[in-house]
Parts: sequence; C-alpha cells; structure tokens
Amino acid sequence: MSLVNYERKGAAAVITLQNGKVNVISSALLEELNAALDRAAEEKAIVVLAGQSGIFSGGFDLKEMMVSVEARANLVTGGSKLARRLLAHPYPVIAACTGHSVAMGCFILLGCDYRIGVEGPFKIGLNEIQIGMTMHHVGIELPRERLLPTYFHRCVNLAEMLSPQDATTAGFLDEVVAPEQLEERALALAEQYAQLNLEAHALTKVKMRKELLATLDEVIEIDRQAIMEMTF
Repeated sequence: MSLVNYERKGAAAVITLQNGKVNVISSALLEELNAALDRAAEEKAIVVLAGQSGIFSGGFDLKEMMVSVEARANLVTGGSKLARRLLAHPYPVIAACTGHSVAMGCFILLGCDYRIGVEGPFKIGLNEIQIGMTMHHVGIELPRERLLPTYFHRCVNLAEMLSPQDATTAGFLDEVVAPEQLEERALALAEQYAQLNLEAHALTKVKMRKELLATLDEVIEIDRQAIMEMTF
C-alpha cells in the first residue's frame, strides 16, 4: 500500500499522508512525499497536503529512529530537508491539518504557506522535550521564524501542546474550520491561489525567506553530524 496518495482536484494536487494509525513520518513516506511534490511541481499544481481523519501526523517513526544512529540521522535529516523544501516550493502549499499534529507533523505545518486546522479535541505541538529529546537546530530555527515569541519559548522548550484554536494564535495554523468543511476550504484556497502570478509568488517566497533558508542549509548538516556523534 502506498504511504502517500496523490489526487488532482481542479487546481490542487491533494497529497494525503496515510501511514498507519498515527501517520508516522518514515524514510519510505518521505521518499514518496518528495516524489509527489516533484509531480505537483511538474503539473504546476497548488499543493494541498493532508492527513488522515483525526490525525495529520504523530511525528517521526520512533521505531525506525531506534534501528541505528545512522538511521536516526537519515530520518531527521530527511525531515528537515522536507520542511526546508516546503518553505521554498515554487507553488503555494496548503496544509489541511486533519487533527492531531505532533513534532515532525508540526514542522511540516511550519513549512507550509497556509495551514487550515479542524475543530475538535486535538493537540498540536512539539513534544520533543517531554519525551527526552534535546531539540535539534532546525527544530529551533523554524519555530523561531513562524511562531509568536511567547509561544516559541513555551512550545519549543516547555513542550506545551495546544488546542487548534490556540495553535492558530501561536502560528502553527492560520485558521480552524469544522471537519466537514476542511476539504472544501482547502480546495477553494487552491483555486484562489491559482489566480496569482505564480512566477512572482515563487521568486518572492524565496526572497522573503532567504535568511531562514540559508540558516536551515547550515544547521541541517550540523544536526546530522551531532546525531552521528551522539552529542545531543
């Protein structure tokens, strides 16, 4: 079974993550997701990145991370490169956050241009400190750029988990809708964004995020080396 589903709906390429009960981010999923983003770019489609009902993603596949130091380094590096890629994707990227979003799930949200969440008893946030993981540099620099300062400190270093409404205030999401309205809203935004001058969008996106992208390029390698040396 494919870990990523790709479907064209009007101007949108709807890319749905579908990897088990909590939609973990594995190396295999990253490979399929990057291929789907390649296809969407070739088709000049607006990307709608969605999860499964009730769960956007529970974060990295911890079983894979425990296989070896190299496996952990490869997975964290792959996730960081995905977030960096989303920030610079040439066409608008809309996240359809279908429920809970934890750790790497949130880094995906932070890489997207517009994020729609759903109402409900869902938790969104960075739980690395809670489970005993020192935050890697990408996990600091990306939230620093996109979260409000007060929430940046509470979420990154105190592992505060947020409701969808509070996640909107913090900067993980841009709006919250009823679950039954999520797809309609995401597709409507895709049609709206398709009317932009997409060349200007792509050039402006990279220009406005130039410093962040350069920082991520630098710290991705630092993070990888730190994992390989088991220094964090």
